[in-house]
Amino acid sequence: MTAIAATYSAPPVERDLVKLYLGFSGMVVGQFMAILDIQIVAASIAQIQAGVGATADEIAWIQTVYLLAEVMIMPLSAYMSKLWGTQRMFMTCCAAFMVTSMAAGLSSSIDMMIFSRALQGLAAGAMIPSVFATAFTAFPPERRVTASVIIGMIVTVAPTVGPTLGGHLTEALSWRWLFFINIPPGLLVLFLVGRWGNFDKGDPSLAKGIDWWGLLSMSVALLSMQFVLEEGAKNNWFEDDVILWLAVLSAVSGLFFIWRELTYRQPILNLRPFANRNFSLGIFVSLVSGISLFGGTFILPLYLGQIRGYSASQVGMTMLVSGVTMFFSGPLCRLFLTRIPARLTIFGGFMIIAVGVGLGVRVTGDWGFSQFLAMQILRAFGIMVAMISAQQLTVSTLRPDQMKDGSAILNLTRNVGGALGLALITTTLIVRTRVHYAEITEAMGHSATARGMLSGMSDFFSGQGLNDSGVVATKAISGLIQRNASVLAFADTYYWLALSAAVAGIVALFANPVRQAAPIQH
Repeated sequence: MTAIAATYSAPPVERDLVKLYLGFSGMVVGQFMAILDIQIVAASIAQIQAGVGATADEIAWIQTVYLLAEVMIMPLSAYMSKLWGTQRMFMTCCAAFMVTSMAAGLSSSIDMMIFSRALQGLAAGAMIPSVFATAFTAFPPERRVTASVIIGMIVTVAPTVGPTLGGHLTEALSWRWLFFINIPPGLLVLFLVGRWGNFDKGDPSLAKGIDWWGLLSMSVALLSMQFVLEEGAKNNWFEDDVILWLAVLSAVSGLFFIWRELTYRQPILNLRPFANRNFSLGIFVSLVSGISLFGGTFILPLYLGQIRGYSASQVGMTMLVSGVTMFFSGPLCRLFLTRIPARLTIFGGFMIIAVGVGLGVRVTGDWGFSQFLAMQILRAFGIMVAMISAQQLTVSTLRPDQMKDGSAILNLTRNVGGALGLALITTTLIVRTRVHYAEITEAMGHSATARGMLSGMSDFFSGQGLNDSGVVATKAISGLIQRNASVLAFADTYYWLALSAAVAGIVALFANPVRQAAPIQH
């Protein structure tokens, strides 16, 4: 019986692949939690603000500080993984993420909340890049496309469903469960990675000669840059002295960091992958994909809230289309990647994004679910195709010893692209609203119809017994002008987002051809 059973048992390679997938699935769950927590608080800001007694300016930091911490730690994650090994590093960060999530959920003051979110962001930012590196180093070549598609689905779906999930959790339980919800999946991650996640070994010798100057200059450059991108639009950019000097500090420390990493014997982050043409082009494409992903996720709820007055749950339900589309696009993306060159799929993906986002150029003040339906489907599908293909293009031609550093740079670039997209969208909306407001006001000043409307509204308010009916009528007209100007500004912003996607698609065509892995035959 033993001999017969052995005859029909799975081959050792297949058994190893099962263990590999189990360990990797644990890392994927951890990555999903880390990315989800960027946006899960977005729909519950008001409830959290009331719960911790924060001002409007203070509460904004619960998202900002999380992103700041993520951006700072991501480049360091490659060094930590090489020093301790992927399994030990990931489990340590996952445990820290759980503890800090619990602390954030138990926060009774804004100071405690911000501190907990900063530590949570550090733990999350260290987990995300290691999943990408594992997909391209632990899996055999013919399995990497599948692993890449799984990661792409997590990266795109998590920030999209975050506000929806967060809104429902807050309504059903309380805002504290936005953080407590991380504990059960965190325990699953620790079990799976601890049992089957022994992908590589650490190198303790790296603890000697740590590049402290590189670490310091990198932290200063990234933190300063992220703060400038987050707060610049609110403070009129370089008209504010703090923003100006932080921008200068970021540039100077960034240049010093690049020089240091290229000359030091044991750099904290190896920049040599940039010598690879596909990697450099892929980084640019990933920057734009970050703008498309996070920027598109940011601008739609902004429109629905400001122009249509939608509640958090209504916004979440409207945006659910994007998450559903991304989820079901995964298998189709895998089919493309195994049959079409990566640079062509990137081009096609970004062109689909450009067409979808370009529909927003015609946006009016009464657009809702049905009007945004086609845009969301096209944009979501295009992002899945472009982002997963960009991952393949960026790291597929790197040497194995460069994979962890390349993955850290790739994920950092996507996050920076998101921050850059939010900053550009915010600035464009502010500037173009002012421009359109001035244009509409000037046009109405020369319009007899507009003057008649103002006179009619003044008479109406006067008939209602209101004092200063002319002032009230003027304010009402001003509000209408402001709303129309804002709608036109949203249309302008969609135009620039579409144009940036088209440019990224064209740039991708200049990459060197990448040999695709043969599809698995079942």
